[in-house]
Amino acid sequence: MTSPYIPGPQGWQPAQPPVGAWPGQNAPEGSPWQQQAWPAAQGQQQPAAPHQPAAQQQPAVQQWQPAQQWSQPAEQQWQQPAGAWQDAAPQGSWQAAPEHAGFGGAPSGPGEIVPVDEFADDFSSVLENSSVHRSTIGCIVPAYNEAESIADVIRSLLEQSRVPDVIHIVVNNTSDDTVKIASEFSGPHEVETELGLQFTEVFVHDIGKNPDKKVGALNYGYALVEGYDYLLGVDGDTTADRRAVEYLENEAVADSRIGGISAIYTIDDRPIKGFIAKWLIAGQRTQFAAFNMQNLLRGRNMAVLGGQFSIFSTTALRDIMKENHQNSPWVKDSEVEDSLLSLQIKSAGYLTKISPFARADVGGMTTLKGYDAQQVKWTYGAIELMWPGQRGDTKGQPFHPNLRLRWFEQFSMLTNFFVRVAFITLLIASLSINAFVFSPWWLLPPLVAAGLNFRMARSMQKANGRDIAFAVLLFPAEIFMWIRISHFIRSWTRFLSKKKVDNWALQARAEKGGVSFGHWTPFIIFGIVAIAIAVIWNLLDPVTQSAILWVGWPIVGVVTVLQTLTMAIKLFQRHQGFKV
Repeated sequence: MTSPYIPGPQGWQPAQPPVGAWPGQNAPEGSPWQQQAWPAAQGQQQPAAPHQPAAQQQPAVQQWQPAQQWSQPAEQQWQQPAGAWQDAAPQGSWQAAPEHAGFGGAPSGPGEIVPVDEFADDFSSVLENSSVHRSTIGCIVPAYNEAESIADVIRSLLEQSRVPDVIHIVVNNTSDDTVKIASEFSGPHEVETELGLQFTEVFVHDIGKNPDKKVGALNYGYALVEGYDYLLGVDGDTTADRRAVEYLENEAVADSRIGGISAIYTIDDRPIKGFIAKWLIAGQRTQFAAFNMQNLLRGRNMAVLGGQFSIFSTTALRDIMKENHQNSPWVKDSEVEDSLLSLQIKSAGYLTKISPFARADVGGMTTLKGYDAQQVKWTYGAIELMWPGQRGDTKGQPFHPNLRLRWFEQFSMLTNFFVRVAFITLLIASLSINAFVFSPWWLLPPLVAAGLNFRMARSMQKANGRDIAFAVLLFPAEIFMWIRISHFIRSWTRFLSKKKVDNWALQARAEKGGVSFGHWTPFIIFGIVAIAIAVIWNLLDPVTQSAILWVGWPIVGVVTVLQTLTMAIKLFQRHQGFKV
């Protein structure tokens, strides 16, 4: 189609006569319309004699041909599609703005020559108000007896700077008022944030008796949001900083390789009451801080995308379902559904990351029974994933990259167990035959451990006095380490015995306050073993006793030196500005 622009003395001009050069009027001097004969009446067509302006320099990019004859009346010529005139004139030239076909007219009508710069403000406003693709987020909150916390969880989601597009509360196996409290928030919500006015809707689903427990609730929720771009999983006792969703979404959108990204987890200890509860929470805060920091320093590769507050690409979830022949993302035959899903996402070629900015407060365990049941379930499930061979429907993946940190944790717990038990045994044996000699070097390992705990406490973004005291006083951290060793022993004993146990049910019963003394079992066994060793020791002759001490102390010394060096490396390792 003929371009409506031709070169003129003032730059690029419309091929149509400008206003004031219609029949009966004189055209501008030197214009391409000068000496051109036009019909006496509009609508009458007559060929126009093409003229090329004298001494007009041709554009360097494209050679324009002389204006061809007009085949339509001037008024109809402006109704050509955008392709007939769009981009005809180079940027910075004088352009005419057609007023028909939605092109937007020039201020004085067709043919008025308007500088390009005068449209800059209008163009910017169009860009600001333009409609572009916005990723969608469907949030799932599996809730089991969360009456005390569910209201705060929903408020936390509704107060986010980036509100999820839909929030599904999936209540399962509950016996309290979780459904009633959550239903107070059901329905549509308009939220005004710094990112603008946002809309979301809260749905509450009571799925009743669910044999698959949390896994069943997650899969139920996935069926509701599988058409969204991202799935946000939030535990029924987890609240997040108000920009957590925004941070997670921005990073996930910025890199399509990310299959899932987790927030930094900690525990809000302000509402905790009671000495034992506060001590347990201080230990768990340190445990979370160390785990988060290890993941951040490993290129922010997250070993486990915890369901407490993580965002998943639904594309990645569909891929792992197809690759593993699953009907749903989470499987019920694993004690650690989050760990297994993280492994599958990584195996499918996606990244599993931890955000350095998004933060969430999770629910902590305030009783020894509850903490023991939770840790045994987690450790038992991790061992299943690490151990070679097939156990039921779960295949061990000992060399999976996401399990390297798990192997290190297990080896570290074994070392801690050996050093402590061996040191106490040799110490008592040496004292019994007056062979004990104190060395100041023995103070170095606990001092390095205290320094490492102190630095970890200082790396917490919201560290408080209890965190510092827990680190530097040694005694609280040492007792907590013995509690963790008991979890380590119980988990491996249960795994190696091949005894079928429902760890989910045991944790639920422990959290309810059911009577159980299982968490004391390792200490009872340790006491019995200590008595047996003491009896056997007293039956040995002095030469044998001396030989045992002569061999035992160097072995413990070498292991302790290696462990101390490992702690010293962590103590002086740069944290690269990360805060947990």
